[in-house]
Amino acid sequence: MDIWIIRDGEKTGPLHDYEVRRKIEDGELPATTPAWHEGLDGWHPLIEIGIFTREFELAETAREPAQLDPGNSRADFPGPPPLPIQTCYGRRFWARWLDLTLYSGIWWIGMWAARQDIEAALLNPWVMFFQYVPWFAIEPLLLHYFGTTPGKWLLGLEVVNHDGSRLDLPAAIRRSLRVMITGVGFGSPFLAVFCQALSLFTAKRLGTTLWDHTGGHRVTAAPLNPFRILAMVAVYAGALLLQIIVISPYTFELNTKAFPSIKQKFGENPLWHLPKRSQQDPG
Repeated sequence: MDIWIIRDGEKTGPLHDYEVRRKIEDGELPATTPAWHEGLDGWHPLIEIGIFTREFELAETAREPAQLDPGNSRADFPGPPPLPIQTCYGRRFWARWLDLTLYSGIWWIGMWAARQDIEAALLNPWVMFFQYVPWFAIEPLLLHYFGTTPGKWLLGLEVVNHDGSRLDLPAAIRRSLRVMITGVGFGSPFLAVFCQALSLFTAKRLGTTLWDHTGGHRVTAAPLNPFRILAMVAVYAGALLLQIIVISPYTFELNTKAFPSIKQKFGENPLWHLPKRSQQDPG
């Protein structure tokens, strides 16, 4: 959302709402700063604009612990500064794609077991584009009830609110929608590369991912041990193998139709796979 503000008597803008949030967090914009965005009937103080109210509340909460009792003999020694927030972008990246790969493997084996036309699915761009959408309906339930997903759990990650509580269901749904669209581009290989690069860029500017910054969430990270890493590798490899087993005969056949020389060179499909099924197969 584009925001205009008035600073030192001059109108400034448009600014993206996340830029305004960052300036609020840094103390650059006081609560009384006049601001306007499309849909408002006039200029209003930032604190009265709903999308920024939470930032001022969080800033106020963060200042409260610093208001020590003047009579406290330790007032001059407030203690060490808070620990920096763990970003763990590498772990979060692999946890996300482990979840998607595991879901995809189960999805393809389910398609085969239900005698769906795998070849038609592979050739249908809409099916391939939206195949990950059901996962982003499952993920909010996992985050709401457990605070994690299979991939995040294996890598010791948990998604919580800033106060450490678990996300309510509407917040978890909004977070998953943001990730699906802006984080992984619906899982499309071409969009995903762009979205992941953009997410890393914005995360380094904001100190966290855009979807967690907007929703007021954070990701906690437990110490990672070798057993979890080995389990992650095994699950990831198994999920990839499921996909290969199901779709390899169809992709091989489609490629040989387009390039007959492949079949002349390799003969029949050299990969191990499940027998091909269609809706007409008796069993």
